[in-house]
Amino acid sequence: MKRLLAASFTLAVCQNALAFVPAPPAIDGTSYVLMDYASGDILASKDPQARVAPASITKVMTVYIAFDLMKKGQLHADDPVLISERAWRTGLDSSASRMFVKVGSQVPVAELLKGIVIQSGNDAAIALAQHIAGSERAFAELMNQYAVKLGMAHTHFDNATGLPDPDHYTTAHDLAILARALIHDFPERYKLFAEKDYTYNQIHQLNRNQLLFEDPSVDGIKTGFTDAAGYCLMASALRSDRRLISVVMGTKSEKYRASANESLLNYGFRFFETDRLLGAGSPALQARVYKGAVENVAVGTQEPVYLGIARGSRDQLKLVPQLQSTLVAPISAGQRVGEATITLDGKPVKQVPLEALQAVPQGGLWRRMVDQIRLWLED
Repeated sequence: MKRLLAASFTLAVCQNALAFVPAPPAIDGTSYVLMDYASGDILASKDPQARVAPASITKVMTVYIAFDLMKKGQLHADDPVLISERAWRTGLDSSASRMFVKVGSQVPVAELLKGIVIQSGNDAAIALAQHIAGSERAFAELMNQYAVKLGMAHTHFDNATGLPDPDHYTTAHDLAILARALIHDFPERYKLFAEKDYTYNQIHQLNRNQLLFEDPSVDGIKTGFTDAAGYCLMASALRSDRRLISVVMGTKSEKYRASANESLLNYGFRFFETDRLLGAGSPALQARVYKGAVENVAVGTQEPVYLGIARGSRDQLKLVPQLQSTLVAPISAGQRVGEATITLDGKPVKQVPLEALQAVPQGGLWRRMVDQIRLWLED
């Protein structure tokens, strides 16, 4: 799994900039997070680290694991999955979230994934978990391993469905991290989350994410509801090549969870923008190299660094690079040589490690001798 380059960037920083950003919408729910996808920066939040029950949003992790195993060649779309009595009975006990698979039948992985994502089928989730790990308990342990790798520091999974349990919990911020990883790591497979309906066993069901039907920019992700969790929704929207993620937990109705997410997404697109800095073609500086075959090396980052900032505050961004020490060849490409502080309106908002963007081998004998004398004189 690729670890994304990200650092939290709070709304307060944006509000301190010269650009005006009004207060975020008042959301009547337990907690919420609005995240800029490219940077991972938090644009707005309410109690983002509050422990909450994830309900069926849990199934996003179930699907993430399946996608990852498919990417690794350890699971295949056409693999048949035997439907156990437990999976079938769980479906019977939760008719509101059911794919209607039959006990003893064999269902391909691809169909179960549709049943989980579109129909939120508890029966499908348990069947897939049992197929992958042997039991749902073992699968929950796998879920927790993935949570650690993704940086979901305040999450613990007890099952693959989201059915209530005291040891099954997360936070709005951790769920935003999961959503970002899902979209980043599996961009093609993520398209499944935009499907509006699915028919299985001659039973047609609609996706419970109302925003898919109301906002053409929304392409996912997952709803959830239990009495303990309330009505929850993890959503994502793409407008003009810019993506935002919203997670709203613990609201009072299906209609309100949709309108709350829509309000947050509109707020983020209206008052914030995503800025791109650095990257292989935009070095932070050309640094002097002693005893090298060349005198200078480009220093920066191989991948772009993104920031979610208040719209109109781009002119207040400043990059302040600093080398760790004098650079002396040989230097390898990718070698860490310093760090850069990014400031907004004079206030630091992110620090980024800097590396040499090209290798610099040692120069000839004469170059090394001359530069050694220069180093002595500078000291």
